Amino acid sequence: MRHRVKKGNLNRPHSHRVSLMKNLARELFEHGTIVTTATKAKAIRPFVESIITRAKKAAVVSGEIRGRDPNDAELNTLKSKNLALRREINRNFNDRRLVRKICDEIAVRYIDRNGGYTRIVRLGQRRGDATELAILQLVDREPSKQ
Repeated sequence: MRHRVKKGNLNRPHSHRVSLMKNLARELFEHGTIVTTATKAKAIRPFVESIITRAKKAAVVSGEIRGRDPNDAELNTLKSKNLALRREINRNFNDRRLVRKICDEIAVRYIDRNGGYTRIVRLGQRRGDATELAILQLVDREPSKQ
């Protein structure tokens, strides 16, 4: 039985798999698109989407902070909530600049979107070992006009 088994192990030990997921997510957030195998792209997709969801919550809270009076009593709770959300994201990357980019630039694009922040486009097979390649990219908010 496959109880509580959501994703495959990618034929790696746990620490290597977690490191791989964090590195692929970092590259995706830095560049907006990455080329990887289809299996890795499918495995990393829920990880990236959960990070963007947390970043959206942080962006909403920081938007509420901007509109507040500095003497407001609820301001400290909002600031601590924002800090806690950013620390949750920072736990994965250990890079404050990247967390700032995710929360202030990337998440703001998806405020009105309920999930589906990434797209997987299949490329075909790799020449050396015939592994299925795919492009994993962040979806733009507005559709491209062609």
